[in-house]
Amino acid sequence: MDGIHDLGGMSGFGAVEIERNEPVFHERWEARAFALNSLGIGILEAYNVHEYRHAVERMDPAHYLVASYYERWFTGVATLLVEKGVVTRAELEASAGGRFPLARPAAEVKPIQVTPRERPRFAAGDAVLVRDIHPAGHTRVPRYVRGKRGVVVRASRAFEFPDLAGHSLPAHLERTYHVEFDASELWTDAAESRETVIVDLWESYLEAAP
Repeated sequence: MDGIHDLGGMSGFGAVEIERNEPVFHERWEARAFALNSLGIGILEAYNVHEYRHAVERMDPAHYLVASYYERWFTGVATLLVEKGVVTRAELEASAGGRFPLARPAAEVKPIQVTPRERPRFAAGDAVLVRDIHPAGHTRVPRYVRGKRGVVVRASRAFEFPDLAGHSLPAHLERTYHVEFDASELWTDAAESRETVIVDLWESYLEAAP
């Protein structure tokens, strides 16, 4: 989905602050947020990692921008635990001592039937074009590479398709690729740059370049 969470290539957010000897967790509640997500995915199996990512993406943009890293975790986990019926919103807010902001409802996504390919569609050295898609639901194709031309570096293994798994729909396994882009292809201010960017992309996001 398109949203404020897709910050790749955006500017104007200030310098990245680097904290020397930064601890894994600054507060005890951050460790609890991490543990709750492990519980929800691994032990309870209430949701999968793609659903978790989508829950964070569904946060209100104003909340997302001011929230800390683990506050986003906490919001995503709490949202899913309520949506999956593990806890009620009333129970959650009684425990929190007041209103607890949850992510917005997910868009409806229809299941699709896909015939898995036995062999990769693309090979190393193939020129590909990233499809310029803007789905209402979860996706793992960043905005800054949509409609851009790149070259396959390597055909990698198959993983479940996140655009379906993120909505708790049956998700087929699909080949992924490491695709290399010239920085100048992605950003006009990198015209003199010789740098490249490699992005991992599912096969459905790609088509053969003209």
